[in-house]
Amino acid sequence: MADAKSLTVPKGATGVLVFADGSAVFGRGFGAVGEAVGELCFNTSITGYQEIMTDPSYAGQIINFTFPHIGNVGTNPDDVEADSPHALGCIVRQDVTEPSNFRNVEPFDQWMQEKGRIGLAGVDTRALTRMIRLKGAPNVVIAHDPEGKFDIAALAEKAAGWPGLEGMDLAIEVTGAERPWKDGVWRLGFGYDVGEAGDERPHVVAIDYGAKNNIFRNLVKAGARVTVLPATATFEQVMEQKPDGLFLSNGPGDPAATGGYAVPVIKQALEAEVPIFGICLGHQLLGLAVGAKTVKMHQGHRGANHPVKRLQDGLVEITSMNHGFAVDADTLPANVKPTHVSLFDGSNCGIELTDRKAFSVQYHPEASPGPQDSFYLFQRFVEGLK
Repeated sequence: MADAKSLTVPKGATGVLVFADGSAVFGRGFGAVGEAVGELCFNTSITGYQEIMTDPSYAGQIINFTFPHIGNVGTNPDDVEADSPHALGCIVRQDVTEPSNFRNVEPFDQWMQEKGRIGLAGVDTRALTRMIRLKGAPNVVIAHDPEGKFDIAALAEKAAGWPGLEGMDLAIEVTGAERPWKDGVWRLGFGYDVGEAGDERPHVVAIDYGAKNNIFRNLVKAGARVTVLPATATFEQVMEQKPDGLFLSNGPGDPAATGGYAVPVIKQALEAEVPIFGICLGHQLLGLAVGAKTVKMHQGHRGANHPVKRLQDGLVEITSMNHGFAVDADTLPANVKPTHVSLFDGSNCGIELTDRKAFSVQYHPEASPGPQDSFYLFQRFVEGLK
């Protein structure tokens, strides 16, 4: 990294990552031309880059992939978690090559360009990862200019002026409209299963704080009928749907900020004894609703290889995670017990109420880590509603 005051753009550099202190990392830009400011985080997943880029939980973030070969299998319309990408951009070690996969529809770099997302290749992503682990997730600007013309000082000023994710409500920006959900899980050669019709299936109302579509598909697979409501849905709007259970989705931003309008709804649902299941941000919001606190993590958890211990029996699940905030287990009230813990850093990864039918996990059981270690959570929730 070099200082902005003495910086010259290396020959051939068409992309750059600029930090708030004026230091910069140069590389080869791909995807969209332009610049974007956000929080730099790293993801250790070996596969699933298209799902990661379209996960609404990555709103406001730029992803540094630790796996060197990203984009090699191209893209397709099935491997997405939302209608459009929510990550602002990505950083990769090797240049994106021609796609080599029978499911490919469009090259990754072309997909990135069409979706307005910026990529940076030719960077030592492991070095960036080590930096994040030591110093925490920084605010940065990622930029791409085919002519290699960058005003580093101006970009550094932009990074320094960005307020960061703490205190930021992003769920309000990525939530979807009210809609019934029909699709089940995707199977190779068959496409998406369709949920069985009929009101006899337990009705789950899912609040969308920035949900991954595969969560809804797994609820359908587990036997539920699903109606999705926006993040701003009131308790009255939830109850108008006559739910058998309430699902709290994942999403981006600071849970304390989103909790301003979400927590009162969850508290009312608990008082009405509506069964609740939450994932990721939904887990944090349930924690806030019962009186616990959430904290900003130093580097967060992002990847598909996170070991989590189930405290009930000691079983270890290999999980997929994407979060920069966590429930502070030391603030849990007496009627809430921790159920899961990260074996990486000991942070809380699950809670359950002892006096209500409500539980949640910090990780993503729908993301097929393990690959099926955690599907039992969907089954437990839906079976408990019948």
